[in-house]
Amino acid sequence: MSTIEQSMAPEQESALRVNGVAIDAATIDSEREHHADAPDPHEAARHALVIRELLRQRAVELKLIAEGAQLDDASLDELLANELSVPTATRADCERYYDSHPTRFRRNDIVFASHILFAITEHAPLALIRQKAEATLHAILAAPDAFESTAREVSNCPSAGVGGSLGQLLRGDSVPEFERAVFDVQDTGLLPRLVNTRFGFHIVRIERRVDGEPLPFETVEADIARFLGERVRHKAIQQYVTVLASRARIEGAHLGETSGPLLQ
Repeated sequence: MSTIEQSMAPEQESALRVNGVAIDAATIDSEREHHADAPDPHEAARHALVIRELLRQRAVELKLIAEGAQLDDASLDELLANELSVPTATRADCERYYDSHPTRFRRNDIVFASHILFAITEHAPLALIRQKAEATLHAILAAPDAFESTAREVSNCPSAGVGGSLGQLLRGDSVPEFERAVFDVQDTGLLPRLVNTRFGFHIVRIERRVDGEPLPFETVEADIARFLGERVRHKAIQQYVTVLASRARIEGAHLGETSGPLLQ
C-alpha cells in the first residue's frame, strides 16, 4: 500500500524523498526564493519540489522525458495535455458567473478602509504573529472604539500614524488578496476575520463604499471565460497531483489536499 510519510524530527527536516529520489537541502533553499510571498516559504518550497518530482517521474514513466532528465516547461505542458481533460467554459457558464458576482464587474468602485498590519518577519515565528493578530482582533471586536489607538500602538504599516486609515482605495491599489477581501464583499465595519496577504495578517475596517457603474457582459465575457478555464484547470491539476501522491512514497512532506499554488 502506498504511504505518505512526514518526518517529524527537526534534525531530519531536510530529508525529502519521492519514491526514493532525494531532494537535497541546497535545492530546497534555492526554491525558497520563488515562494517569498508565502506564509511559510520553506514549507511552500518543499511542497513545490515534491509536486515537481511527482510530475517528473510521471513524465519519465510515460516516456516524455529520459530517465534522470529534468522536467522543463514544454514537457510539463505535454504531460498535462496528455493526462488532463479540461472542459471549456460556455457562454452560459460565463453569464451565470457574471450574474452571480455583480460586484466584480463594475468600474470605479471606491472603498474607504483602515487596517492594522501584523507584518511577517524573519525574526518571529509565523504562528506567534498570527496568534497576536487574532488576539488583537478579538479585543477590537469586543471594543470597536479602540481600533485607531490600537493601530497606532501595534500596526507595522506607516498608516499607523493616522490610526490605520488607508483612505480611498480603488481596484488595483492593493495586492490581489487584500483587494478581494475589501471589494468582493458588501460588508462594512470591522471584518470578523483576519485578512492574510503576502505582507502579513490584517485587521480590516471598512468605513464606507461608493459603488461604481456595472461593466457590460460583452466587455468582460472573454476575461470570465479565461478565469473559469484557469480555475477548472487548477482544480484538475490539484486532483491529478493528489492521485500521483496517493501512489507514491513521500518522505519529509505531507501534501494534504495539495491546496495553493501547485506549479512554479
